[in-house]
Amino acid sequence: MKKSSFVALILGTAGGVFFALGMCMALLPEWGLGTQGVVCGVTGLVILAAALVIWRRMEHKAPVKLSGKTVLAVSLGVLGALLLGVGMCMSMVFEQMILGIVVGLIGIAVLLMLIPLLKGIHD
Repeated sequence: MKKSSFVALILGTAGGVFFALGMCMALLPEWGLGTQGVVCGVTGLVILAAALVIWRRMEHKAPVKLSGKTVLAVSLGVLGALLLGVGMCMSMVFEQMILGIVVGLIGIAVLLMLIPLLKGIHD
């Protein structure tokens, strides 16, 4: 394993754990840790952003360019993940099985749109 991959693995894991724990802290009212959860979640996002920058520098790659395509891809990814999560919540928590499945499938379709957007369609 290359050093850059190992560093990305460690930082990505730490950032993901901080972000996930922060979201649990912020979104579970039983815990009563809303403010601390937001701080923890933002810390996780900062670690993940730093991991991306550090990994790209270690691989001697150019920084990520913010083009319209990049913004669209990130927006579609976030929208698809949210729709999929809402559909799962509707099915499992709110007992709206049919509507939850439909919303989840729409989320999957939005996520699948990322493949031709990013990779293109070739012969």
